[in-house]
Amino acid sequence: MSECIFCKIVAKEVEAKIVHEDPLCVAFSDVKPQAPVHVLVVPRKHVASVNDLLPEDEPMVGHLVLVAQQIALQRGIAGNGYRLVLNCGPMGGQSVDHLHLHLLGGRSMGWPPG
Repeated sequence: MSECIFCKIVAKEVEAKIVHEDPLCVAFSDVKPQAPVHVLVVPRKHVASVNDLLPEDEPMVGHLVLVAQQIALQRGIAGNGYRLVLNCGPMGGQSVDHLHLHLLGGRSMGWPPG
């Protein structure tokens, strides 16, 4: 965990454009945005991936979604829609081994992504 970039952002050892923080999570702008709004919402607790979630993590995961909803409202993208993404593992597109929720919006998020 000491090498986890998201843990370092949470601990304020690495600079990030933080848009929200509370006792359960930190949200910050993605350094390689895929949309006009691209925010990562990460739990303060280090959880490597969705596969590592425990039943007691359920309230934390729900909190991440509600924080993303609030950021979408603040950024003015809630009305037209946005995408929430949880990638899991390398084949699922997860590039950092710390659970994180992507909030993407501000443009059409058609399917398939890209």
